[in-house]
Order: sequence, then C-alpha cells, then structure tokens
Amino acid sequence: MAELVYRPIVGAAVTMFKALDLKIDTQGAHHIPKTGGAVLVSNHIGYLDFIFSGLAALPQKRLVRFMAKESVFRHRVGGPLMRGMKHIPVDRQKGEAAYQHALDALRSGEIIGVFPEATISQSFTLKSFKSGAARLAQEAGVPLIPMALWGTQRLWTKGRPRNLKRSHIPITIRVGEPMEAPADQYAGAITRRVRERVQELLEAAQRAYPVRPKDASDTWWVPAHLGGTAPSPAELREAR
Repeated sequence: MAELVYRPIVGAAVTMFKALDLKIDTQGAHHIPKTGGAVLVSNHIGYLDFIFSGLAALPQKRLVRFMAKESVFRHRVGGPLMRGMKHIPVDRQKGEAAYQHALDALRSGEIIGVFPEATISQSFTLKSFKSGAARLAQEAGVPLIPMALWGTQRLWTKGRPRNLKRSHIPITIRVGEPMEAPADQYAGAITRRVRERVQELLEAAQRAYPVRPKDASDTWWVPAHLGGTAPSPAELREAR
C-alpha cells in the first residue's frame, strides 16, 4: 500500500522539476545499494532536500524512508502523505521510539535517510553531526552512504521566500562510496569520518556548480567563506 502513495508522489516531483526546468546533476548514484539496508547521510540546506536525496536513489530503484520532525506528520495534507510513504516521525522528547522504528526498517532492508545536522544550516556550511546515523548503521549492520546537495537552498530555505518559478536553477548532487560502521568502534569517530566525507562531497558539488551569483543582490546563497553574503556560523551563534 505504501508504494501506491510513494511512487506517484515521486512522479509528480519529477514532473514539477521538469516544468521548472531544473538542471539536476547527479553523480555517484551507483554507490547506493540495489538491495539491503543502508543509512543515507546528507547535508541540509533547504526544505526540499529530502526530495532531491530521494531522487538520487531512483536509478537503483530504491525508495528512501526519511526521519523527519514529528510536527510535519501533523500537517493536514502532508501528514497522511508522509505516513503513506513510510517516513519516520521524530519526536525529540521521545527519540528512542523513532530510533527503534528506523532500526527495524534498516533490518528489514530499507534505506533510511538522515540529516545529521538535525536542522537546516543557514550558513550553508556543515554544522556538527549528531551520532544517531552512525549508531543506527552499527546496530543494524548496514553501511553509511554519504551525500552532498548544492543549489537546493536557492529554491526554498529557512528565512527566504520560496522560488518555485521557472528559473532554470541547477541542483548538484554527489553521492560517495559506502562507509562501514564497525560495531566495535566509537560512534563519535565514525560520525567524524562521515562528516569529513560529506564535506569533501560538498566541496566537489560546489566546484562543479555551473553558475555564480548574477550580481551583489544574488550572493545570499553563497557561504561567507566562498565570498557570499550568507551569515557565517559565528554570526549565527552570536545572533542566538
């Protein structure tokens, strides 16, 4: 029953992106396993990241079940769709239930999508990673698949209006090789290695990105360390 919901929504998303004439450049999708469980780990820079992360798995004919905050599942329209696609609600006050739900799904051969920064990075740089993805992979005995997205912040991100006009925005996706999560290693050390790999993929995606800001008013989506006007991590900390 779930796939009767998931596949039409994927089809609708692909149709919408074609209508928007988005230029989606994906490399490394073959690293996503065709069978068996895995934890897909991505950076988080926009509200539509879960859609693009999921699209990267389509060439391998896989559907990704994402962990998302519980409030999304209470939405009148989005909630039933999220549940129908077997995404996993995360109540931060009852995190153990979501963890067990994800673990059971991994053991049954599903791919679970995780944004280990937990929230959107408004600096568009990597924040610190929580260790939950590594612990899930360890306990389920499945690999971690690192991924980086770039350009999705230009469509819709925190603190900015949506830009779903026909604007030909490029989206760059890079998927890395599977990484093992040995049960006898410290989850924090595995998390650091995964974060380093996502950082490498993010830098590769940024280098490959085919456009630059049009003018000074268009530099908001570029991180400060690359010459843009997105707030730096230090500025965001001071603003709290």
